[in-house]
Amino acid sequence: MFRRLGLIVGLALAPLAAQATGQVSDFTLENGLQVVVVEDHRSPSVTHMIWYRAGAADELPGQGGVAHLLEHLMFNSTDDMEAGEFSATVEANGGSDNAFTSWDYTAYHQTVSADRLGLMMQMEADRMRDLVLVPEEVETEISVVLEERAQRTDGSPGALFNEQMSATYFRNHAYGRPIIGWRHEIQNLTIEMLQDWYDLHYHPNNAILVVAGDVTPEEVRALAEEHYGPIPASPDIASVESRMRPVEPPQNALRRVYYEDDRVANPYVSILFPVDDTLVDDVRSAATMELLRAVLSDSDFTSVFARELQIENELSLFAAAYYSATSLDHRPFTLLNMPVPGRSLEQAEDDILAVIDEFLEDGIDEEAFNRILFQWEASQIYAQDDAAGQAQSLGATLTTGFTVEDWENWLDITATITTDEVMEMARALFAQDPAVIGYLDRPAPDADETEEVSQ
Repeated sequence: MFRRLGLIVGLALAPLAAQATGQVSDFTLENGLQVVVVEDHRSPSVTHMIWYRAGAADELPGQGGVAHLLEHLMFNSTDDMEAGEFSATVEANGGSDNAFTSWDYTAYHQTVSADRLGLMMQMEADRMRDLVLVPEEVETEISVVLEERAQRTDGSPGALFNEQMSATYFRNHAYGRPIIGWRHEIQNLTIEMLQDWYDLHYHPNNAILVVAGDVTPEEVRALAEEHYGPIPASPDIASVESRMRPVEPPQNALRRVYYEDDRVANPYVSILFPVDDTLVDDVRSAATMELLRAVLSDSDFTSVFARELQIENELSLFAAAYYSATSLDHRPFTLLNMPVPGRSLEQAEDDILAVIDEFLEDGIDEEAFNRILFQWEASQIYAQDDAAGQAQSLGATLTTGFTVEDWENWLDITATITTDEVMEMARALFAQDPAVIGYLDRPAPDADETEEVSQ
């Protein structure tokens, strides 16, 4: 069964959600399962999500892709269900379901009529501890994942380039490995590796249940106690605060990546600046970094990059900045510049860095900054119309080190950030040398091809 790969390398998640339409409640069962309820009674539907605090960055060396492969296999056999029965039951009840894997978490979700919430909990609780791994099903899903990698990664020069950029930037941290896994490691995954991963991580005290929609906290608590409550906690699960992973050493030397592919339509340069605790160590600094990214590239017309590189000087087809605020460990701040035809990648590198230098000297236009804040507030208000979206942003927030209070207060915090704070962040970030600069390009034509064209 085809499943969606979680996050795309190099792209930031949307900013954390603002205050939800209804009341947000959270509590913890005796077995350690954290439960968060977002009330939204405008539609008689509900989104049910289980998030495990385990993703690709928690895998053992040599077992790349095991988290994502298990995500596929979670839709197969359990003690009580046959392979495929889970999704078939959701569909038969008029709902939809899927799952996704990131470096920091694995999540499973269903959207159904509110009166089917208990059935969703019953099935999800069943596969939390009673999954049955069958050799034939494992072999089939390995083939499916290899085909998924062929389509999504091997078939895309941009995806292959992003893999090499991440592997070059992260020398010690597992963020340098692709979520889907390297092909040679996927091929060598075994049923024993999958069972060990499942046995270690899939427990209530390593999970967060998020329910958003036409429900009350009392209803959710009763159903959660009934279906998840009997599952015992694992004594081997480390506390959330002690979720230890390798720390990236200081980025003291510039590395360059040159990737050429005949399939590249528009070459571009990517520049990665390091981010660590000296820059981002709380909600306010994370929001400030997101605002910096927005000032540089959020608007197609008024952002710094659009104005300087695309509209006024016509040097770029596209220029952008990327940063992920919802990440358990630090990821880089990325600049991307796709030059107009005839302009080299060396010039594109100089162009975008020159714009950064000018930005640091001139500062932020107050009118443009206020417009960005207004657009952010509007987008967060509109986001409240989507209960499933609220559940997803909450889960991503809670599994990457933030709290429910952080999620609720994100917009209020952002609204108090000043242009001076954003510029202070920009000066600290860009005072550093880039850690990695990469060129994605087409191969230069050989002499014979050049001669044929000239004739």
